[in-house]
Amino acid sequence: MLPVKANVVLRERERAVMSFFFKPSRARPTPAELVKAIRDSFLALDTKTAAKALEDVEKNIVSMRQMLSGDGEAEPSQEQISLIALEICKEDVLSLFVQKLPSLGWDARKDLVHCWGILLRQKVDSTYSCVEYIENHLDLLDFLVICYNNKEIALNCGSMLRECVKYSTLAKYVLESTSFELFFKYVELPNFDIASDALATFKDLLTKHETEVSQFLSTHYEQFFELYDKLLSSSNYVTKRQSLKLLSEFLLETPNSQTMKRYISEVRYLKTMMALLKDSSKNVQILAFHIFKVFVANPNKPREIKDLLANNHKELLMILHNLPVSKDEDEQYEEERELIINEIENNSRCASSSVYIS
Repeated sequence: MLPVKANVVLRERERAVMSFFFKPSRARPTPAELVKAIRDSFLALDTKTAAKALEDVEKNIVSMRQMLSGDGEAEPSQEQISLIALEICKEDVLSLFVQKLPSLGWDARKDLVHCWGILLRQKVDSTYSCVEYIENHLDLLDFLVICYNNKEIALNCGSMLRECVKYSTLAKYVLESTSFELFFKYVELPNFDIASDALATFKDLLTKHETEVSQFLSTHYEQFFELYDKLLSSSNYVTKRQSLKLLSEFLLETPNSQTMKRYISEVRYLKTMMALLKDSSKNVQILAFHIFKVFVANPNKPREIKDLLANNHKELLMILHNLPVSKDEDEQYEEERELIINEIENNSRCASSSVYIS
């Protein structure tokens, strides 16, 4: 039997071993505590202890992601998500997410983009609190657009911007802003990934919200289509093809009837489509045909349109007869092509009769 002192020592050692292997779990921070920690670590990025602050930022972003998405063991609490969204807006942390994005590493940016989408989608008392915050801090949208110039964070900003333009008020602001014109440059950037991402955002802006887009096109018709026509004439095949496809979507497949009527009444844009019908790419030719046919089928063609079609009818008929057929095209495409050919022939005969009579 061991002496009492020895027993005490042994028990102390046992407790020490047990406490080493079975440390009590640290209590998770509350949403308010986590947001305060995130805010403080972001602000510390501008101090002399930036390296340490960056570690804290990355750690805090991981904690935020776990609280918003779950950690693999426990599902996220809806109440906690709502509280985080409210606190992030209250403490102006949403602005810091955007402004400090260039300072973060790849993993931290990825996690932050994931959290950004969740926060914007979060409703608190029937209000999208983070969307409302951005509505009151619209400069954040301008910052995200301009960030396409920074290849390190361009794709992150693009993802965040597309989350924003899912909401009509934010999409309308971007459309009406001076920074919107930058997309005409971004879609032709030499970096394929960034150009493709910019095109995806450009497409969302022009197709997600029909009423806002219709108003925008009506108000900014001249300026917008002059710039867009340059995309259709681009030497970049991808830009040209995707711009044609997008034009069909927002001009012909959505209720922008007044804008469409105005567009198909302009000789300059008919000339663009006629040039694209002769493009070396089969895909471009077919896409151009689907817009060209609307010019021709228009029952209220202006005199200038009729004259252009009549003066070029021989070449147009030859192009249309030789127009390639895509695997995706069906009998309707063949029928439409025949109808357009007949319309061009009829238009030519009418023009000739008119000249003869006069």
